[in-house]
Amino acid sequence: DTILYDPVTWDAKTYADTIQTLYYEQVLDHFNYRPESYKTFRQRYMMNSKYWGGAISNSPIIAYLGAEEPIDNSPESMGFLNDNAASFKALLVYIEHRYYGKSVPFGSREEALQNASTIGYFNSAQALADYASVLIHIKKTLRAPNSPVIVVGASYGGMLATWFRLKYPHMTIGALASSTPILYFDVYLIFYFKLLGFVCLT
Repeated sequence: DTILYDPVTWDAKTYADTIQTLYYEQVLDHFNYRPESYKTFRQRYMMNSKYWGGAISNSPIIAYLGAEEPIDNSPESMGFLNDNAASFKALLVYIEHRYYGKSVPFGSREEALQNASTIGYFNSAQALADYASVLIHIKKTLRAPNSPVIVVGASYGGMLATWFRLKYPHMTIGALASSTPILYFDVYLIFYFKLLGFVCLT
């Protein structure tokens, strides 16, 4: 496994002390105008301003777009973001995907996934709009309208970062997408079946 931090000098407690956990009152439905669309839920996000150069100098914001899991360990597991934040004097932001972790509408994950009327708000388009709303809120709160935003994600999160750049080009100057399955490879399994054999593949 790749070590994302120096095990000798890494101090988990010191690092944890630089992380601020916050919540944004997120709208349930960004695209329809039915009465239930205006319901809200608390969306969790985390910030690390340890390296940030500040709004006055228009220092950048690196936003990690959460994917199909809680963001509890994201700040610690994404070591390269810390390296880049130090190099570019960037603010690090980690935004949790709706329906995961502590960003669950309807009270609990069980309730949120119980039927079509509640699970219908669980999709990528809504998630992208969530990220946009949170980033607008952060920039407004920090009085940093001119701080450029770079969105980052891996796997499904990388897809979200790519789509975010396409959908909201006025909000971000770039996207870093790692191991991102944007294009479907219909011969993907066949290739590995021939290479590894049936037993290994299964």
